Amino acid sequence: MAELPDVITFLGTAGARFVVIHQFLASGGAWLSLGGTQILLDPGPGCLVQAVRRKLDPSKLEAIILSHRHLDHCADINIMIEAMTDGGMKKRGLVFTPADALDHDPVIFSYLRPCLKSIETLTAGGCYQLNDISFETPVRHKHPVETYGFVFRTPRHAFSWITDTRYFDELASYYAAELLIINVVRLSPGAPIDHLSLPEAKRIIEEMRPKAAILTHFGMTMWRAKPWELAKRLTEETGVSVVAARDGMRFNLEELDK
Repeated sequence: MAELPDVITFLGTAGARFVVIHQFLASGGAWLSLGGTQILLDPGPGCLVQAVRRKLDPSKLEAIILSHRHLDHCADINIMIEAMTDGGMKKRGLVFTPADALDHDPVIFSYLRPCLKSIETLTAGGCYQLNDISFETPVRHKHPVETYGFVFRTPRHAFSWITDTRYFDELASYYAAELLIINVVRLSPGAPIDHLSLPEAKRIIEEMRPKAAILTHFGMTMWRAKPWELAKRLTEETGVSVVAARDGMRFNLEELDK
């Protein structure tokens, strides 16, 4: 029987509050089908609707991963836990989350926690296992709440996801992989909020030299500047294949082998 592929489905590409509030772009996070393992990353507002629309069955999920507690990343986490556990009727599934999503002013409801097999707390330098998939949270990001990015490893591929953060010099060194996915909220640096900008994303791509890079999580300035055109320009300037994610886009990591 043929081995199942590693596929990333973007349930939304919105970043920052105004694009999310107005739903100029969807904000559902990402669905990772890694071989036979189904993982949901950052279920923001509308995640359930976007998943069903893409014919992705939440009852098949084995884990939900939360990078941090801001609403554009976690607003649908409780309904997705209910869906993963068949409305709480089945004790199944894992949740991986920073501690501050559980403790003070929690975003995961207490009545749902007994429905899960386990809740695991993310830490800087942590390594986690789910079937034949592992992922690491190499460093705590510079963001107003506890936030982590990820390096995923499957038997076939490795890819990293740099989530929300202010740029810092050693950032690229933590996320070496053949595919880089990077949240690029701002067109230009200098905003008071801790998010990456396009020039900073370019610098990271040039330092890492992945086989391919995907831009996502766009704020208003990025969205207005037409991310697909910006990605094309980055490809020309860096020599790395860069694409801008689209709502509903599916990326098969077998493309990296070509």
